[in-house]
Amino acid sequence: MTIDYTPLYRSIGYHFNNEALITQALTHRSKQKQHNERLEFLGDSILGFVIAEALYQKFPHEDEGSLSLLRMYLVRGKTLTDMAKHFDLGEYMSFGVGELKSGGHKRARLLEDAFEAMIGAIYLDSDMLVVKERILHWFKDVLATLNVEEHTKDPKSRLQEYLQAEIQTHPIYSIIATEGLDHDQTFTVEVSLGSLEQSYRGKGKSRKQAEHNAAKEALKAIKVQDK
Repeated sequence: MTIDYTPLYRSIGYHFNNEALITQALTHRSKQKQHNERLEFLGDSILGFVIAEALYQKFPHEDEGSLSLLRMYLVRGKTLTDMAKHFDLGEYMSFGVGELKSGGHKRARLLEDAFEAMIGAIYLDSDMLVVKERILHWFKDVLATLNVEEHTKDPKSRLQEYLQAEIQTHPIYSIIATEGLDHDQTFTVEVSLGSLEQSYRGKGKSRKQAEHNAAKEALKAIKVQDK
């Protein structure tokens, strides 16, 4: 069955020269061997770079930590899923019978993956300048209204917000070790990420500082896993 991509091309503001690329970008692995996972890998890297560069230029006085938090917010699953829904990507996706019956075209993670794969496909069909222009156009509103203070809160607040928004769970902090004399103690705190069944540790001269550092380590790990 031939898919008419004309409405999609109008929506994303790009017309593919090699239509096989957009077809592959919107094909789930349950359908056939020529699926979108490699394109997703490529698109994810391109998106991360373009957004990082945009933030670097837009916020010249923010440090690396703040820029990382802002990028994490912009390329998080919910943002990309919302983009995919805006372009109705699910309506153009191809799935195997089982995935199709289970509503794969509505699943947030699959929509997010398809959006990233589409970015990879546009890059291969054109060049870096073209795909960069498209990404910045799609993200222009969210970049323009980005609240730096809100999205660069302390690590504990950011971790709490991320977990609640993405997987409806919350972090649990516990002291696992206390070292040193009463007036000069070092605390080791472990933060467990609820249903993710992952935990990270941080140390500090107070429980608060140790929790802060544990949350920081968790955010670093999540940033890598989300990429």
